[in-house]
Amino acid sequence: MRISAKSKLTLLITLSGLLVAPAAIRAQQNLQFSQYVFNMLSVNPAYAGYKEDIFANAIYRKQWVNFPGGPQTGGVSVDGALNASKDNRVGLGMQVMYDKLGPQDATSIYGMYSYRIPLNEDGDKRLCLGVGAGVTQYGIDGTALRYNDQDDPSIPLGRASTWVPDARFGVYYFTPKFYVGASVMDLFSLYTDASRYYWKGYQYKTIRKTQHLYVNAGTVFDLSDNLKLKPSILIKEDFKGPTNVDLTALFFIADRLWVGGSYRTGVKLWSKPALDKDLEQLDAASILVQFNINEQFRIGYAYDLTINKMASFQSGSHEVSIGFLFPAKKGRVTSPRYF
Repeated sequence: MRISAKSKLTLLITLSGLLVAPAAIRAQQNLQFSQYVFNMLSVNPAYAGYKEDIFANAIYRKQWVNFPGGPQTGGVSVDGALNASKDNRVGLGMQVMYDKLGPQDATSIYGMYSYRIPLNEDGDKRLCLGVGAGVTQYGIDGTALRYNDQDDPSIPLGRASTWVPDARFGVYYFTPKFYVGASVMDLFSLYTDASRYYWKGYQYKTIRKTQHLYVNAGTVFDLSDNLKLKPSILIKEDFKGPTNVDLTALFFIADRLWVGGSYRTGVKLWSKPALDKDLEQLDAASILVQFNINEQFRIGYAYDLTINKMASFQSGSHEVSIGFLFPAKKGRVTSPRYF
């Protein structure tokens, strides 16, 4: 099959997204936002109910501005502790996400359940165990590809899609000034193979999911009465592509403004023979800002500056989020939530 120049560009976009995310061609790195530090439900189902009051969040990310077919991701989530449960031990959450990359797109919906075990009388130290279950619709638009061989059976003539179920599990421990968590995503992919990902007889191994492990931790230091420092780390592992690390540091000013930055890079924690030894590790540096307009409403923004070889082909990435914390019941005292 001879593919036209425009088709080659579209295929390059798709493969670039799969690789720079990063992941091996038969893996697809899960979605992750630069502002995950303000709402970690997307990386750990055990986080559901952490703020106890109902928290709703919406986020949109435009990646690689001015790059044709660059990723666009949006989502909404809501979670909170179930008041009817003893000591607010049960946390519930729901998350809906949409992601588009060149001719590919994915829409997912997940429900989360967290059992939050109190470790002190105040209930501000807890060990949380969480599970999530949901489905993802994977789709590809064949009309976005222009090719010379009209009889090529490997590409659908129009849009094709399929639904795939999956599950996730997480553990989350927190105190008023420290947290640590770990989660495993895409549990069902342990028991699937490429034959699960096909539409009308076409197989697309490029979007086959793989297991993902997330490990993160963070703390808060009081620098003064009106200034706090929150450093955190997130390690992302898909066992095939490069291990990714996010290092983040945020200042919290006058209990209203979060401002800081993060640095994202690949690291070599252990040998992966399938990876190119010269694969670039650098990814991006980010500026993060979140402003608490009042005790309930907050708005955030992140700008990612690409620092790898993709830098000259695009103008960075923009990410906007809004969140609303529904007022607590009168008489209930909730300790500050910094994570």
